[in-house]
Amino acid sequence: MSRKSIRIFNPQPTMFRLFLLVAIRNLLNQRVSSFVNILGLAIGMTAFILIIQYVRYELSYDDFHVKGERIYRVQQDRYNKGELTTQWAAGCSAVGHALFENFPEVENFTRFQKWSGVFSIEEKKFREEEIYIADTSFFEIFSFNLLEGDPKTSLMNPMEMVLSQSAARKYFGDKNPIGKSLRFNGNIEFMITGIFGDVPKNSHLKPDFVVSWATIVQFQGADINTAWQWDGFFNYILLNPATDYKEFEAKIPAYVEAELGEDMDRWSAGVVFNLQPLMSIHLNSDFMFEAEPNGNAKSVYALLAISIFLVIIAWINYINLTSSKSLERAREVGMRKVSGALRKQLLGQFLLESVIVNLLAMILAVVLVQLFNPFFNLLTGEQLDYSLHLNPGFWAAILLVFLLGAFLSGIYPALFLSSFKPTTVFQGVSELKIGGLGMRRILVIFQFASSLLLIAGTLTVYRQISFMKNHDLGVNIDNVLVLRGPSVNDSTYAETFNAFKSELSRHPDIEMVAASTVVPGRQPSWNAGGIRRVNEDEDESNQYRIIGFDFNFVDFYGLSILEGRNFSEDFGQNSETVLFNESAIQLMGFEDFASAMNVPIYFWGDTFDIVGVVKDYHQEGLKVLQEPLVFRFFMNASNFYSIRVNPDNIQEALTYVEEQWRVFFSRNPFEYFFLEDYYNEQYRNETRFGRVFSLFAFLAIFIACLGLFGLSSYTTQQRTREIGIRKVLGSSAGNAVLLLIRYFVVQVLIAVPFGLGAGYYFMSGWIQNFAFRISIGWWFFVAPIVIVILIAILTVSSQVIKTANVNPAESLRYE
Repeated sequence: MSRKSIRIFNPQPTMFRLFLLVAIRNLLNQRVSSFVNILGLAIGMTAFILIIQYVRYELSYDDFHVKGERIYRVQQDRYNKGELTTQWAAGCSAVGHALFENFPEVENFTRFQKWSGVFSIEEKKFREEEIYIADTSFFEIFSFNLLEGDPKTSLMNPMEMVLSQSAARKYFGDKNPIGKSLRFNGNIEFMITGIFGDVPKNSHLKPDFVVSWATIVQFQGADINTAWQWDGFFNYILLNPATDYKEFEAKIPAYVEAELGEDMDRWSAGVVFNLQPLMSIHLNSDFMFEAEPNGNAKSVYALLAISIFLVIIAWINYINLTSSKSLERAREVGMRKVSGALRKQLLGQFLLESVIVNLLAMILAVVLVQLFNPFFNLLTGEQLDYSLHLNPGFWAAILLVFLLGAFLSGIYPALFLSSFKPTTVFQGVSELKIGGLGMRRILVIFQFASSLLLIAGTLTVYRQISFMKNHDLGVNIDNVLVLRGPSVNDSTYAETFNAFKSELSRHPDIEMVAASTVVPGRQPSWNAGGIRRVNEDEDESNQYRIIGFDFNFVDFYGLSILEGRNFSEDFGQNSETVLFNESAIQLMGFEDFASAMNVPIYFWGDTFDIVGVVKDYHQEGLKVLQEPLVFRFFMNASNFYSIRVNPDNIQEALTYVEEQWRVFFSRNPFEYFFLEDYYNEQYRNETRFGRVFSLFAFLAIFIACLGLFGLSSYTTQQRTREIGIRKVLGSSAGNAVLLLIRYFVVQVLIAVPFGLGAGYYFMSGWIQNFAFRISIGWWFFVAPIVIVILIAILTVSSQVIKTANVNPAESLRYE
């Protein structure tokens, strides 16, 4: 066969090889710009893949339930005199069963209550927090895999339970636990009737033990099944496939009003039930008594937006650097067109170069993802799976970024470069203009605007978190060791606790001990309605949160008594008195603190006298307003023991406390935490968001700097002749430096209204999520501008100074 026939029947592979060789030659000849492009794209792709996997994980919560799209949680709002006062994730016991019995739209229901306590067998004892007291339908509605036992009969009888595989191994090792028993809180035996598989991590419910509902009925009586005023129960309903949940939700208020009748008036027209789709709970629910801490949809989508910004900035770098080399490539284009090359062939050439650069960047990104995955997991607090072989989402993210990157970053330079006309090329090429402003300048301004937005956002997040952690709380939480009180007790508890407290007080590094039902850092779970002055009608009652504590609590935590007195051993009948905080005094309608002293109030069938007013303090974090609190005297509160220790000898004091615990409460596990850490856990999501936001904001700025460095190299090179002429006419090197730097500073200033305008819009909305928040002041506008200008100057300074100091004779000869 002749060579001519070969050319006729096999032209494309030869052309492709030519394109490939030219592309590789250009990459090698322009090592600096190729390195900048590949590194910038790789960092952007790495960040995008890491974040998209995290977002995908957050959005996947509860999607493993087979009937998940038909499962809804019944969320409860309570009102007081028409004003919303409490929003419960866990509401009254009766509602799920009532809806199932009275509406054909409800196919099934389940309900459960969460308990905590100590399980033990022989010498093993552990406090457990994930104990669900659930209906028999629990495993019918939720797709938790029951490995052993019958889902219809395993929870039929009192004192029966099923447990997870992990819990079974924890207590029984490799032995089969079916038919065996665990002791609860030292005096209740639960027989094990089944084992279920460990709950997936992406579940907003994470039970380890599921106890039969018949157990709570045996303890509390059958009335619990129909109790509308007994809160703390999670209700889930399964709707029929054809049911629109919003239409069904609209039927609930009329039914509840008809069912409760006069009771609604006694609740001050007080309860509304809402349906929450199961798979929206994790990211869109933050109510009282959530089963587990949930995520935040706004934070997740903000991180997704940052990851997209990163990739776009990396693509812009490629576009800028590629199009900035237009003069060098223009002569190549002109020669090839004169030689007969078609525009579509040139277009293919430049797109192939984009594909190669993006492919190399993607390979590097895959390596970086594997390398930095543990660090990213540490930042987010989640153990995400980035296994290349087992995670199809990983490959989907890679393919998406690669295809978009190769096309979007390559199409403009390819169209631009392939459009040059030979006659124009050999006379000199000027850059493409859009509305009088160069495309490259528009893209550079976009990068600066993005950097300004991200820096302003980072500063706002940092200042808000710092404000919350350092603000005066009105309560002293420093150097406080907190013990979880004993769950296994007997009739001698009061004497045992007093002896334990006396022994602790003997140690020189322990200053004081206090007992309470709750410690600062969480919302009190005891919520009581119907509280009013004795001489007021029932419709004047209000809801308050209740905290019980001993004589030492007020002094221990440094609370201020504004009027009256604290509970004291010098006065009798402390159990018949209460303290109010400022907000509670205001809610009850007293004109001043003095007028509240010794006023009797009605509280759940008993009367108490107000003997003191406590200054408002932050029982919870600064995300929420201070609530009306009523303090009752509990001499032998057993939920928490607060111990103030010497900060110089914490370990020694802790060891002593543990030794005494094992003497006095040997049937209970020793569990402790430090209050400052416990309190700051309330800001865990915000702190994680701030760390991740700051990291990727830094990466975005770093990528922009890479592009700016490459672009400055070319820009200064293009102005070498101008600088030479200015110096011949008497301009100094310093003036030349200012001239070149001014070009980039102007771009920053043009970007200010776009970047900081968008930043102000988003961040002023973000801080509205906090009841106590910072004000956006001058720092929001000045600091980002100064930082970006300094970064720009530092990035381009080496190139600018080098160009400004070139001998004019050399620069003019170069041109």
